[in-house]
Amino acid sequence: MESKGTGTGLRCLVTGATGYIGGRLVPELLDAGHGVRCLARTPEKLRDHPWAGRAEAVKGDVTDAESLRTALRDIDVAYYLVHALGTGPGFEETDREAARTFGREARAASVRRIVYLGGLTPSDVPEAELSPHLRSRAEVGRILLASGVPTTALRAAVIIGSGSASFEMLRYLTERLPVMVTPSWVSTRIQPIAVRDVLRYLVGSARMPDEVNRSFDIGGPDVITYRGMMQQYAQVAGLPHRLILPVPMLTPGLSSHWIGLVTPVPRSIARPLAESLRHEVVCHEHDIAQYVPDGPGQPFPFSTALALALQRVREANVTTRWSSASTPGIPSDPLPTDPDWAGGSLYSDVREREVDAPPEALWRVIEGIGGDNGWYSFPLAWAVRGWLDRLIGGVGLRRGRRDAERLRVGDSLDFWRVEEIRPGRLLRLRAEMRLPGLAWLEMYCEKSSDGRSHYRQRAVFHPRGLLGHAYWWSVSPFHAVVFGGMARNVALAAAEDTTPARG
Repeated sequence: MESKGTGTGLRCLVTGATGYIGGRLVPELLDAGHGVRCLARTPEKLRDHPWAGRAEAVKGDVTDAESLRTALRDIDVAYYLVHALGTGPGFEETDREAARTFGREARAASVRRIVYLGGLTPSDVPEAELSPHLRSRAEVGRILLASGVPTTALRAAVIIGSGSASFEMLRYLTERLPVMVTPSWVSTRIQPIAVRDVLRYLVGSARMPDEVNRSFDIGGPDVITYRGMMQQYAQVAGLPHRLILPVPMLTPGLSSHWIGLVTPVPRSIARPLAESLRHEVVCHEHDIAQYVPDGPGQPFPFSTALALALQRVREANVTTRWSSASTPGIPSDPLPTDPDWAGGSLYSDVREREVDAPPEALWRVIEGIGGDNGWYSFPLAWAVRGWLDRLIGGVGLRRGRRDAERLRVGDSLDFWRVEEIRPGRLLRLRAEMRLPGLAWLEMYCEKSSDGRSHYRQRAVFHPRGLLGHAYWWSVSPFHAVVFGGMARNVALAAAEDTTPARG
């Protein structure tokens, strides 16, 4: 790590570096002069980040003690930014064991401090009545505080920043519904905080005195209801006043379906967000300022946090999104290769086209696929597939893209995830829709001998059980329309693209 041996910066381990907060924290720590090591189950997802060459990446998992020992070696400050939410009904036990393992290994490695970002919980509500999500986050904080390693446990309510799940939920609900029937929790008081303040507190916590071992409430200066948040969003975004009619019968479960239908946030994430809003979440102290002083205008007011987030969205300058982390429960197996999958069933659909355009033009179309640009074939079929996925709890199509032109490994792309990208040559996507098997889509760009391009497209499906085989054969009659049309239209779009190559 860069700072090792300099005597100035600290040596920091960041878990969850592929996620929304972790991906933004790493460059902040680097800019503050610290050395950074990132722990990730798939370090390759970090390679295309602008800061990748300045940080060390190691393979591991917080549930694996052996990989933690390697990751925590020579570390001063360890950031714990992971949780098992959405991995199944046993996620609380997974969180519990992961925190115990992390705390035990951090103590054995003589780590000077653990910094944890958890959720703000109401002080007057018994823990048993909290949502499983909040209850687990609170328990993880207690486990780390009792680990024997001085710990800073930051507790935040709603985090407002471009690409955060809370911001996206607020943005889509307000923009798409000028009149809305809402759950009763829109009247709950909340103390939101700007993501910039969260990052400032996280970075500043690294240098807390060794005797500090406690939790801190962190929030912005405004205490506001969710209804007020939507009205302020409308005002900042230049939208007409929204008519909001709360009704008591919308339970968190029904609320999550409602959120899932209107916003890009899938039900697996929408439900804990909705459940977290049932109780008032307001800071009861601001002691963090004793150790991480606030500057003028800090922490940011809610309206400023909104304006900053909206500006980033409009400028297409969103560095990480809520979907940066892999969707819980989605397989992460690499693309099957012939030796590894010998004897197993593997279906594929291959399409090839000669393209009357240089490779640079073809690659622009390939890398720009998805999101607002669509998928170049039978939009209704893709839309229906997205809606069906949403109805059964999947991510659907509305995650869109992080960047309108550029992709990097680990990016979510509608209901796909970028698994591999070789600029100018290959884009490989792994499906994250609900499927009875594993699926990939590859798009190749090759230069022809006559200066034109050759486009090769391959869809691969590894079925799971009889249902998987039945699924493939049930949809294969539509492949000529969907995949054949896609190959044809990608080639046509490249041929029509006369813009100069991007630098």
